[in-house]
Amino acid sequence: MKTVIMPLPSRDFDPSEAAVSWQRLRQDGHRVLFATPDGEPATADPMMLSGEGLDFWSFVPLLRKLKLLGLMLRANADARAAYRAMLVDAAFLKPLRYDELRVADFNGLLLPGGHWSRGMRAYLEDPQLQAFVGAFFDSGKPVAAICHGVVLAARARRADGRSALYGRRTTALSWKLESSAWSLMRFAGRFWDPSYYRTYSEQRGEPRGHRSVQAEVSRELASPNDFEDAPASALRKSSGLFRDSAVDARPAFVVIDGVYVSARWPGDVHTFAARFSQLMSRR
Repeated sequence: MKTVIMPLPSRDFDPSEAAVSWQRLRQDGHRVLFATPDGEPATADPMMLSGEGLDFWSFVPLLRKLKLLGLMLRANADARAAYRAMLVDAAFLKPLRYDELRVADFNGLLLPGGHWSRGMRAYLEDPQLQAFVGAFFDSGKPVAAICHGVVLAARARRADGRSALYGRRTTALSWKLESSAWSLMRFAGRFWDPSYYRTYSEQRGEPRGHRSVQAEVSRELASPNDFEDAPASALRKSSGLFRDSAVDARPAFVVIDGVYVSARWPGDVHTFAARFSQLMSRR
């Protein structure tokens, strides 16, 4: 049995990316432990669970529970079921603290994402966690990162001072997917909080997309061409309208480079988790 550590922020992580990955790893016989900043159980982004607050009328209290976009954008039924199961898992209820993490104690590392800046920035910017991730990459053990989890990997530093992703091929939340969700919020959803899907927004004078996930990750790579995305012609993979499942990998786009596995968004998570679990089993 291999042990995988999954660090989480205190709040607002993506429930699909964490819970589906946890479920698949457990089903395949692996042990999954968790870590949070303070050793207290984490909580997922509530809007990604309920869908409440994502429609343009949601700022009216009496209309908040009326959902249209919310039903489309929230975690699907499989992911919500996996999340409910994860909530009562003993390891989830008693996570380690970031400052307790030691590379030697684990066989693999999985970095889920999330986008709401309220909780995710602390996770992405934590120096102890960045140092741990960098050391894990240096160890040569398997690492998996999805969505904004790839930002954490890009910010982590190897012993030589370069990004942990320098010289590797990777994917992450693409600018196409990120900007589409951002536009949807501005014009059809949370117009009073249009940056809900943007963890970091551009500053004055910066070009559009400069602080997107794809742009930040690409700046840390040996070549911008090392960032990979699904071809536009592959509509099922590239449109953001389809999600994979445990029995259908066609919508997924996952990049494997040696012992590093990456994916873009919750719509890839079943395939992402399966590929990483298979890699762990072979080690």
